[in-house]
Amino acid sequence: MSHAVQDRPTRADRSPSSGSLTRGGLPRWAPAGIAVLSAVLGSGTGLVFGLQSKIQWGLIAALLFVGITYGSSAVIENSRQAKDRVATSMIWVCFLLAVVPLLSLIWTTVSRGIKVLDGNFLSHSMNGVTSFEPGGGVYHALLGTIEQIALATLIAAPIGLLTAVYLVEYGKGKLAKAVTFFVDVMTGIPSIVAGLFILTTWNLMLGFGPSGFAGAMALSILMMPVVVRSTEEMLKLVPNELREAALALGVPKWRVILKVVLPTAVGGIATGLMLAVARIAGETAPIMLLVFGSQLINGNPFEGAQSSLPLYIWEQYKVGSDASYDRAWAAALVLIAFVMILNLVARGIARWKAPKTGR
Repeated sequence: MSHAVQDRPTRADRSPSSGSLTRGGLPRWAPAGIAVLSAVLGSGTGLVFGLQSKIQWGLIAALLFVGITYGSSAVIENSRQAKDRVATSMIWVCFLLAVVPLLSLIWTTVSRGIKVLDGNFLSHSMNGVTSFEPGGGVYHALLGTIEQIALATLIAAPIGLLTAVYLVEYGKGKLAKAVTFFVDVMTGIPSIVAGLFILTTWNLMLGFGPSGFAGAMALSILMMPVVVRSTEEMLKLVPNELREAALALGVPKWRVILKVVLPTAVGGIATGLMLAVARIAGETAPIMLLVFGSQLINGNPFEGAQSSLPLYIWEQYKVGSDASYDRAWAAALVLIAFVMILNLVARGIARWKAPKTGR
């Protein structure tokens, strides 16, 4: 009787899923070891079968990683733990599938764009430089991009912010539903359609010529729905208790929105605004229709043709020479750096303006 009690397995020795006895778990270094083994087997399989694409090697390694993880966990641990490890492995595989193309894009842009990216490239235009020859710079395109994005932001940001405030704080009934519907429709408008609309109204009907301002108006159409949607979601995250507490003190609703709601959501609003800027920073079709492009420096966005970084990249790549390819990649690197700097500035402003919470 005593021997039977002593030989009976304790609850800690049983599997959490089926009650069967466990035989220990996988060591902590097991995922890393399985990943290395899968990479070796995937590369070997690609070499044996003559697969030229490294992407195929990586996909084979990813499948082997998931399969080996499940098999080893099922044998050493139990089926429930094996399913958990497979789910974790799938998350890591999906993460790598998302990160690897991004890192590859950044590496390619930096390695190819750094060749001609220097002070001379940033401070000179293409005036007097033949596109087939080395030399020239991106100053005129960078200046045009900054002015056009600034004007588009000045147009779209207030309209989008006020529209979001209306939908969250005041919007009810058919009008709010109609506004929401049209915002959703505008989100999917192609950039060429926005350019054609401004071309028809501003240039053809009103008789204005090409200018950076015309391009900025088309970009603002693309920017508005992103600002509205992101701001609307951030305002909805503000707790209603804050509004109710301020209203209970007799503060007018407009002041509650201005002093309580918007400062609380300023971080998310700034992030959404930068997403909208990134949305329009790479648009080329409206610029081709409305700004036309220029090899000269034009600091007046309200008169005359201008250039922009996306249009400059397209023009240089179209030339087809080694020098133009280098300038195109360098301009692409400048565009990425420009968007990154704007995001860093927005995050800094958001942290500075965010309300300070006491202990």
